[in-house]
Order: sequence, then structure tokens, then C-alpha cells
Amino acid sequence: MADKSPTQQIDDIIKMHADWRGEMLSRLRNLIRQADPDLIEEVKWKKPSRPEGVPVWSHNGMLCIGEALKNAVRLTFPKGALLQDPQKLFNTRLESKSVRAVDFHENDHLDEAALKAVVLEAAKLNMAKENQPR
Repeated sequence: MADKSPTQQIDDIIKMHADWRGEMLSRLRNLIRQADPDLIEEVKWKKPSRPEGVPVWSHNGMLCIGEALKNAVRLTFPKGALLQDPQKLFNTRLESKSVRAVDFHENDHLDEAALKAVVLEAAKLNMAKENQPR
């Protein structure tokens, strides 16, 4: 995967999961990209236990990280504790001082509007950070 673009690498990661997890990761990716068309796709944290790495979506900093786990697909927001979540999308990592995440399980309902709103808010937070005086 080293010679491939991050977008192609994420395509390959999705294909590695030929079950509902790959489908969910693909849906989440599409919604994230719709919410913020200016974001950048990256693949980070390649290691022996996960040589393919992890999909990351960024816009002036990380917005979210996607992972196919054994029984869930997790979308992690590194600055999630700073984000509004009126639809109660976040359901894991709630004890963290900074991170929030959503675990999606097979046959879970996906609130597309709520997810797009959280991604957009994460992008706005990163943009505001960039415009602050140093």
C-alpha cells in the first residue's frame, strides 16, 4: 500500500472488511466527505499489528479517525469533548477529557444529519484554532 495515495489506501482498508463493517466504514467516509468537501484523507499509525494503518480525515488538524473493530466500526473525534452533540451520537470514550467516539454495530441506525453536523463542527473548531492569535 506504500505507493498508493491515501484515498486508495482507504479504499483498500474498506475492501479488507468484506462484511457489514466495510459497508459501514464506506458510508461513514462518504458522509464525512459530504460534510466537509475540503478535508484531507490520510492513513496513519501503520504498525506490525495493523500494517494497513488507520483512516484519518483532517482539515487544519484531525477531524476524525475511522476503525473497523471486531464487532463495531468506531469513529473517533480527537476533540470530541469540545463538540456539541445534541442528538447524543457519541456513545463511547465519554470519560475522556478530550476524545469522544461513536461505535456503530451491525444493523445500527445511522443518523446522517447528526454525523454531518458533528464533522462540520469539528472542522469549524479546527478553523477557529487556526485563526486565533499566538
